[in-house]
Amino acid sequence: MHSCILDNLDEYQRLGIPEYWIVDYLAIASRAYLGNPKFPTIFVYQLVDGEYQVQKFTSNDRIISTTFPELALTVKELIAASQIQKL
Repeated sequence: MHSCILDNLDEYQRLGIPEYWIVDYLAIASRAYLGNPKFPTIFVYQLVDGEYQVQKFTSNDRIISTTFPELALTVKELIAASQIQKL
């Protein structure tokens, strides 16, 4: 991932931000993070004992969030909702 994202993670971890999301809706991150083939991906970082633990969600995965436990949304649904619809 881009170094400024990693800098943000370090800063947010230091500040105690309980949850941080990275939404790569264009699948532009490297294959080291997204795999091959690359798909739109959501990374959810959750603060556990002072350190971030990351979960990666793609496609039909239901996004799991301790901050929003009632959330019932998949990556595909979130990406589709963010796209501009043609009339």
